[in-house]
Amino acid sequence: MSLQAKQVRVLVLRDMEQLGRTLFRLDQGFELQFRLGPTLQGKHVRVQTNYPAPGEHFERHTFRALDWHNPTGREDDSDKFYAIVIQTTCGGYVVVDPVLLAGADNHHVHLDCITIQTYLSKCLGHLDDWPDRLRVAKESGYNMIHFTPLQTLGKSRSCYSLADQLSLNPEFSPPGKNYTWTDVGELVQKLKKEWNMICITDVVYNHTATNSPWIKEHPECGYNLVNSPHLRPAWVLDRAIWHMTCNMADAKYAANGLPAQVQNEGHLNAIRDVLWGQVFPKIKLWEFFQVRIESAVEEFRDLLKPDQKKTGGKQGLKIIQDPKFRRFGNEVDMDSALETFVPHSHSTQAILEACNRLWGRLEGINKEQYQQMIHHQEKAANCIVGNVVYERLTDHGPKLGPVTRKDPIVPRYFTFPFEETSLEDDLKMTDQPDKACHFLAHNGWVMGDDPLRNFAEPGSNVYIRRELICWGDSVKLRYGDKPDDCPYLWTHMQKYTEITAKHFAGVRLDNCHSTPLHVAEYMLDVARVLRPSLYVVAELFTGSEDLDNVFVNKLGVTSLIREAMSAGDSHEEGRLVYRYGGEPVGAFVQPSLRPLVPSIAHAMFLDVTHDNECPIQLRSAYDSLPSSAIVSMACCCSGSTRGYDEMVPHQISVVKEERFYPKWNPDAKASSPGEVNLKTGIIAGKLALNKMHQDLASKGFNQVYVDQVDEDVVAVTRHCPSTHQSVVAVCRTAFHNPKHHQYRKEVPPMFIPGKIDEVVLEARVIDRQAGTYKKCEKYINGMPEYTVEIKEHIQLKDSGVVKHAGVTSKGSSEFVQEIVFERLTPGSVIAFRVSLDPRAQELVGVIRHHLIQFSPKYKLGSLPDQHTPTILETPLAQIMSKLTLADMNMLLFRCDSEEQEEGGGCYNIPSWTSFKYGGMQGLMSVMADIRPKNDLGHPVCDNLRQGDWMIDYVSNRLVSRGGALGEVGKWLEGMFHYLKHIPRYLIPCYFDAILVGAYTTALDITFNKMSSFVQNGSTFVKLLALGSVQMCGVGSFPALPPLSLALPDVPYRLDKDTGKKEQCCVSLAAGLPHFSSGIFRCWGRDTFIALRGLMLVTGRHLEARNIILAFAGTLRHGLIPNLLGEGISARYNCRDAVWWWLQCIQDYCTLVPEGTAVLHCPVVRMYPHDDSEPHAPGTPPLCDVIHEAMTRHMQGIDFRERNAGANIDMHMKDEGFNVVAKVNRYTGFVYGGNRFNCGTWMDKMGESDKARNKGMPATPRDGSAVEMVGLCKSAVRWLVELHKKGLFPHSSMKIQRDGKELKVSYEDWNHKIQVNFEKNFYVSHDEKDPDEKHPDLVHKRGIYKDSHGASSPWCDYQLRPNFCIAMVVAPELFTVERAWKALEVTEKKLLGPLGMKTLDPDFSYSGHIVRKSFNYHQGPEWLWPIGYFLRAKLYFAKKLGKETYDQTVYLVKSILSQHYVHLERSSWKGLPELTNENGQNCPFSCESQAWSISTVLEVLHDM
Repeated sequence: MSLQAKQVRVLVLRDMEQLGRTLFRLDQGFELQFRLGPTLQGKHVRVQTNYPAPGEHFERHTFRALDWHNPTGREDDSDKFYAIVIQTTCGGYVVVDPVLLAGADNHHVHLDCITIQTYLSKCLGHLDDWPDRLRVAKESGYNMIHFTPLQTLGKSRSCYSLADQLSLNPEFSPPGKNYTWTDVGELVQKLKKEWNMICITDVVYNHTATNSPWIKEHPECGYNLVNSPHLRPAWVLDRAIWHMTCNMADAKYAANGLPAQVQNEGHLNAIRDVLWGQVFPKIKLWEFFQVRIESAVEEFRDLLKPDQKKTGGKQGLKIIQDPKFRRFGNEVDMDSALETFVPHSHSTQAILEACNRLWGRLEGINKEQYQQMIHHQEKAANCIVGNVVYERLTDHGPKLGPVTRKDPIVPRYFTFPFEETSLEDDLKMTDQPDKACHFLAHNGWVMGDDPLRNFAEPGSNVYIRRELICWGDSVKLRYGDKPDDCPYLWTHMQKYTEITAKHFAGVRLDNCHSTPLHVAEYMLDVARVLRPSLYVVAELFTGSEDLDNVFVNKLGVTSLIREAMSAGDSHEEGRLVYRYGGEPVGAFVQPSLRPLVPSIAHAMFLDVTHDNECPIQLRSAYDSLPSSAIVSMACCCSGSTRGYDEMVPHQISVVKEERFYPKWNPDAKASSPGEVNLKTGIIAGKLALNKMHQDLASKGFNQVYVDQVDEDVVAVTRHCPSTHQSVVAVCRTAFHNPKHHQYRKEVPPMFIPGKIDEVVLEARVIDRQAGTYKKCEKYINGMPEYTVEIKEHIQLKDSGVVKHAGVTSKGSSEFVQEIVFERLTPGSVIAFRVSLDPRAQELVGVIRHHLIQFSPKYKLGSLPDQHTPTILETPLAQIMSKLTLADMNMLLFRCDSEEQEEGGGCYNIPSWTSFKYGGMQGLMSVMADIRPKNDLGHPVCDNLRQGDWMIDYVSNRLVSRGGALGEVGKWLEGMFHYLKHIPRYLIPCYFDAILVGAYTTALDITFNKMSSFVQNGSTFVKLLALGSVQMCGVGSFPALPPLSLALPDVPYRLDKDTGKKEQCCVSLAAGLPHFSSGIFRCWGRDTFIALRGLMLVTGRHLEARNIILAFAGTLRHGLIPNLLGEGISARYNCRDAVWWWLQCIQDYCTLVPEGTAVLHCPVVRMYPHDDSEPHAPGTPPLCDVIHEAMTRHMQGIDFRERNAGANIDMHMKDEGFNVVAKVNRYTGFVYGGNRFNCGTWMDKMGESDKARNKGMPATPRDGSAVEMVGLCKSAVRWLVELHKKGLFPHSSMKIQRDGKELKVSYEDWNHKIQVNFEKNFYVSHDEKDPDEKHPDLVHKRGIYKDSHGASSPWCDYQLRPNFCIAMVVAPELFTVERAWKALEVTEKKLLGPLGMKTLDPDFSYSGHIVRKSFNYHQGPEWLWPIGYFLRAKLYFAKKLGKETYDQTVYLVKSILSQHYVHLERSSWKGLPELTNENGQNCPFSCESQAWSISTVLEVLHDM
């Protein structure tokens, strides 16, 4: 059995969603699934990827279409997915971590195991000497070396200014030898195999050295005045400033108060005066952006001819920038001028006036350009002065001294490879292409600039505004958009990349944020051809995590460099550790299949980078060790730069440093500057820290906790979630020198949970007598006066840092060791290895052992249970297999009112809230939000840590039920017994693990007890099917009237009060939480609208039979009750419930094998006659009860409700208690009601005296309601068919009419409805339709009326969704084309995101419900009608042909995707009763409604 389940991540695709700035990370071997979000479901979607198929190479611009996988092959798109198994790395939307290998055995080095040390390659000397110098990294515990570029350097000697990207630096070859890249590669391989050392190096794509031979031969590779003439003004300014430098150096500005040595504010002001008084006026930069007005106006005048035709131009003067950027080179777009300055005639005067107007406008434009240039010059002046201040005046600057030609006033922005001449002669060269092509723009960086913009391209003013922090030794490279734009450069850099990728495992992208993305993409693609698992590191200065992600995504950057030196105090250092890696301690166990969630870039967390200031200069030497320890405890790559560990007290300059690194000599003396060993600096401490860092990562210590003990002390815990071992490092930082700063004498004690096994290390920086630091001329030496005092792997009693360690108890289940420190001095570190106390460790192992039945991932760290309780010896699945679906209702659901009916309630957390359910779903819904975020601070987690109340609630609730549920409760009780005795911080994690295992097991068993449609269905189908379990249960008191004793398979139980046997049939709640218990649980209409979907489709046939027969027993007056009230308190005030009941009997006979047998089941009639008392005798077969209901309607039902008055309805007017339900003898339509009652599902009764609607139904729908006519037609047609098959004994009904007995056949009734339906319900497009009785009331045509014969005729013509019900149950009533057009109107006017508007918005529509709202059915969007609308669409679409049907299927999928999303996210795991307008939440709606879930499930069943 594998200990690791297959890891799958799911990325949901949404229409038009841009994820370029969102970072996703995956490991190799993971499966990535793409699934359709709600905006894409139902659409033709193809996902294409440039990720290579197995066995193929990555080609960025080659895409292939993925194949859909649809596990169920039906219903909906909720489970369809594309899948890719990640095996290699490349840029894109998902960053895949490379697999790095080291050692002779090629073992995997996890990214978080990396400890890296940077070397300036030029300081390594001859290649022969490298092993001795690099051995320092090996002996210090590093496993990765970062080399700065190994190529030939430029004249500045900067490590990053390369003269030739293809040649190895000749300085690496001693006299008589000529080492090549092959030799370097062999050394790299030797380090990998013998030292387990991985090597990476830099690639520099953005610039080359100014003295690169190839740039002189190919100046087109840089930005020069020929290929980038937009830089000409900036070049002119640059030359002018250079000549200003020469004049300053030659003391020519002495009279202006400006000497060569800038020393004070007065000199800075003098610089400004010279710039504004002599430099700017002389070069007149604004002229490069202006128009020569005289020639432009003259050209305009010539074009103003009497026969001048239309130009095709647009009004509004347009100026065309001169592409060569010559003075006054801008031109006027004459077409726009001719359209803008039109003379009113062809007279000389009119033409003159037009020319004058143009002249004036051009003067204005030139002035605008002048003002714009003045703004640029102001910025340039500020930048020049700011640069002078930094380079010559500030303490932290280089203090360059006097202005000279070697150290100009500011760095030059362009190369000038010619003899010095006058400014005037310089400017003439701009018109000489053979010279102008060698004026190349230098590279640099721009503070706060958009890193996605190339600051050297047209549109940028960086060079002219002098905003560039310039690197005068490097030329910025100009790639263009593609290789064809600069073939030599792309080819040259491709070769450079191939050399690098051939020999090194990874690259650091130098100046990544300024490297054109498309260039870096191309080059890294080249590198990955040679080395697919390329490790890519970058340091970004975008100032935005979103922008960082653009680079990380596009380039496939593995790790971003982060630096502890960016922290201003120890608190910030600790925050960075927490930020850059690891889960929180006690994190939840995540499922192997889960959403792909945004991540932050993997960090390469360094104590200091090689191009930043030395920490000793900013902090203190004593801080080197504790800050390194904090960094090493981060759950990510960590490292440093060579020199930090040796305590070199200055920055090792990448430009100026020419000395060599010391070599390794274990016997070296402290006074020897050219050699180092474990006694040098903090090397011994770093060795221990590096080993610990690698050990923690390799052994799965991936949980992190950071504790700021006091202002200087940071404790970092790394925890292993499988073994529950921890390492706790306590670091006392020393940002200030302890010799000069007063630190607190006492360090607060620490309380470490668990048992301290050992002190992994304790170390501190100490002084030693080895002389003081003196900078060596040959070697990069450190401070000999400091070393590290260190002990490793000692017992706590042998510690020199800990004064006292006492064991205390924190409750009955958690043991804590109190640590009192004695010598945790500033600059100290102590790390403890901690285990759970033996008993807790055993219990955790036992819990993990029992969890293996749910997942093999718990096997690691598990221990067999030596004293397993009997109940735990049986797998939970076996125990749960004995549960019925009714039991599952208790196990998983039960809202608060249901729980209260049992004498309990849902679990409540004080100061927070109660769970939605008493069963497992209540917890699972909350944990679904907590678990992915590892939100351990959530009130639920706090409650679990503080006590056992929630744990006991879960098990006791089930144990008290006894039976099979009690067995499940005992199993949980057994598991919780162990849980209660482990450390409290682990309880949320393991409580969740136990519950998740139990919950998923319960779901599996639940679905296996349902129909094959559910078992083989999609996730969406299964979620909807859970609604059956949610709504169908057995309460404390029987909700249904009793069934016949002769019926088989009726469930019984013993009454807990009387001890007598009683029936305990499942009843169906109308909705949660409002209609779930007591007399308000069961409603006839709601039950039978929901029964087909929730019980018949899901396979709960026996329970459906019992409900049908129970309601049959309550038939009275030919009706079944709306509010059941156990049959005793029933109200017979609705006309439609009986027709829904009949429809369900028909569905039962159709869907259930041998379903027609139900027709002969005995019915216990509570009311054989209208005036019978409850429970009067009589058990006729169901078919006779059906016949009675039909006969009573044909005869005519007319009665007054019993106990009419305020006792049963405090709002209804007296007339409303009169119930009428009859059949029109001419049309066959059922009709009834009056304007004071509401006998259909739209049953809102007015209850406001203030609004004057009390006792007035909002929607009386008297007359013939369209859905009732359809339901009646369905029932009559079905009975006719049954009689023909000999399955229904009655062919006609006997009634009394006009004092005579009359026979009415079912066949005749069926025929009448058929021939009269469209005549009376269809609103024709023909305005002269003879069947239309009220043409003046027609509001919309091509629809079906909501009713016929209403007392207020205008009500008939309202557009409502009810005719869709008739279309589904009696489609034969509808002409296909008419039906389709009516559905299209309905879709346009009534369809909402989740439900259907209950009234045409063009009527008296109100889409928002307030409390006691009269508009309950006058606009708000009810969910259940959408099921009938979609089923009708599917039915008639199929009649119209394949193309229409396919389009409809896509529509249905798209609509239902919203329901899927709601269902997934709902804490109730249900669909609401209704929403306000456009799907907005309605706070008065039931959160989960039976018929809403049912009708959506029926749609999927139809598909």
